[in-house]
Amino acid sequence: MSEPSQHPAWRRIPEDVAGAAVTVARAAGRAVRHPKSTVERARQLPDLVPALGQAVKPILTGRMDDWRGEYAYTLGEQAFVYGFPYIYNAKLRHDWVTQPRNPSTVPYAPVNHFWHAERLLDATYRDGGCPNNDTLYSVAWVDLSSEPVVLSHPDMGDRYFTFELVGITSDNFDYVGQRTTGSGAGSFALVGPEWRGSLPAGVRQLKKAPSPWVLVLGRTLVSAPDDVPRVRELQEQYRLTPLSLFGEPDAKVPESRDVLAPIPAEEDPLGPWKTLNAMLAENPPPAHHQVLLQQFAQIGIGPGLDVEAQPDAVKRSLIRAAAVGVPLLRQQILSGDWAHLVHGWRYPPPQMGRFGDDFLKRAADQSLIGVTANDPAEAVYLLNFDDADGNKLAPEGRYELHFPNGSLPPVDAFWSLTAYGEDMNLIPNPADRYSVGDRSAGLRRDADGGLTLHLQSEPPGEDREANWLPTAKEGTWFVALRMYRPRPEVIDATWECPPLTRVA
Repeated sequence: MSEPSQHPAWRRIPEDVAGAAVTVARAAGRAVRHPKSTVERARQLPDLVPALGQAVKPILTGRMDDWRGEYAYTLGEQAFVYGFPYIYNAKLRHDWVTQPRNPSTVPYAPVNHFWHAERLLDATYRDGGCPNNDTLYSVAWVDLSSEPVVLSHPDMGDRYFTFELVGITSDNFDYVGQRTTGSGAGSFALVGPEWRGSLPAGVRQLKKAPSPWVLVLGRTLVSAPDDVPRVRELQEQYRLTPLSLFGEPDAKVPESRDVLAPIPAEEDPLGPWKTLNAMLAENPPPAHHQVLLQQFAQIGIGPGLDVEAQPDAVKRSLIRAAAVGVPLLRQQILSGDWAHLVHGWRYPPPQMGRFGDDFLKRAADQSLIGVTANDPAEAVYLLNFDDADGNKLAPEGRYELHFPNGSLPPVDAFWSLTAYGEDMNLIPNPADRYSVGDRSAGLRRDADGGLTLHLQSEPPGEDREANWLPTAKEGTWFVALRMYRPRPEVIDATWECPPLTRVA
């Protein structure tokens, strides 16, 4: 998370539909060369997505049958990119507040209450978002619409911890933690955008949240497996208290699970748009987006608007736009267009975590890939999909990552390397091993003092197993190098991570 997917059930339908969209795109490419065969192919498109077949008609006929539908499609694509974090977080919030699955590893808690991971995440967690295997998560959906909520934690000593505070669009607005507010016990007020008032003595006001609903994403470092009980003791002392109850002995925070229910696309093809409109009404966008929202309103997209009131041509185009929206965002992630590339590693831009009005990167590289993303000063995640020769990391492939002596990742907290499948989940493996890093037991140094990590699906041999990161036997996979409290040379990319070298 922020890491941070396959969360939404509605996403699976768009991806199925997107397969037909790819067929349409390929057909368009053949149209100029083989117009007659293209007509036949277009006639044979699946009944499931007849609207997508219209995409090739202008190429075949030279005519635009319905300008309104085409305009709605192009505007709908922009609206989907703009609104994706709202849609995504509606599903995420509903799941984590109302749907108990595996509470030891999957968030489940009422509004304004923490859920705490009971153990480090492994491959049984399938909510995507590229979760880490280094910290115990503490997660809460917080409603600030009526009053502030006070976040409190005990003295944390020298242990790394952080609470990332995230608006509904996936942008961070502040932090509580070792780096920003210190390790001593403290109480911090989460304040909604419209609140005016005073706070009790000893409560520090944080920056105002940009939306009435916010996500609190806490991470507490686990130094070793036997450290989990101590971290659990600390987690039990984390508190979220509405301001009206703060200071009352044994205050009982109400347990509400009343959150907006998203509409899955398999129940209603316009469901994502209806969800977006409801979320925009609940979490009003900033005033400077008004010009953009006026454009979207022409096709029924905006706070509280009724997309069903649109003409059929517009509704068909919106269904088509939602169908290709997530595949578009995924391709943008894989392209690396958002990053500075060094030896295949994608170094994030300084705006990471707060992309704001860069709606494409906000949707793809912040929301979809990780639910949210840390500010670079807090953590830098380097992603890599390729080996040193520029080839995609192959299933069953064997790779090495060699850090020369004195060139380990420069951090003030910790670093780790983790592998993920294309669904952005940890990769199942018989060794139940999901990361390797500076706290891994028994790491073996090279003869010259360097460190070589072995990335492959099968064990590399008993003498190398401590340095082994299991990877995928099949399908696409990639790796993330996490560096918490990275030093300046990481943030400005003057420290260059070595490439992944394929072993013959």
